[in-house]
Amino acid sequence: DTAPDLANALNALRTEHALPPLPFSKVRPLVSRGADALVRIGLNITEGHPERQMFREQLLAHYRQNLAVESTLMPGIPELLARLDELQIRWGIVTNKPAWLTAPLLDALKVSARTCCVVSGDTATHAKPHPAPMFEAIRLSGTTPDRTLYVGDAQSDVQAARAANVACLVMLYGYIGPDELPYSWGADAVLDEPSEILGWIGCGDGKDGRRDL
Repeated sequence: DTAPDLANALNALRTEHALPPLPFSKVRPLVSRGADALVRIGLNITEGHPERQMFREQLLAHYRQNLAVESTLMPGIPELLARLDELQIRWGIVTNKPAWLTAPLLDALKVSARTCCVVSGDTATHAKPHPAPMFEAIRLSGTTPDRTLYVGDAQSDVQAARAANVACLVMLYGYIGPDELPYSWGADAVLDEPSEILGWIGCGDGKDGRRDL
């Protein structure tokens, strides 16, 4: 859950530009859309604004300085990862966050050494929703698409998984905005709690026997 630190970074940027802070409830749903969306909506500028890239760099500079102050694993995730480790089920991370932010964040959260792969937004030739990050994660994990399950909270996650022929779950505890329709994205299921994932990898009452995440 990186939303608190990203919201703080965005409000620091707004303060620099003489704008009042935005409430956290407005910023949180924007997090999965990336820095460009945060800048556009946070500063109320168009995508073609001549200073958009400068604002983006300013935002990321603020964020990098306070990368893991309030960020933490989502509720239920520590227990899920502990169970996956106990069952020797490999799990990894595919994110559109650039590696220079992903690596120190995962180190701060103390999960880096436990992953079978980390694919950042600049690891592969393209970022999600392109399937390239999925294929890279599958390669690094030494598995195959039919034995892989991807868990996300954005339509781009489902699009990337589908393009790579990978099963996909959407989790409602993520950064899904009130105007989004996750049930229409075409995922295999839309779930509420991290513990429900276990059923989908053959470790509970789910409907599938896949063994790699």
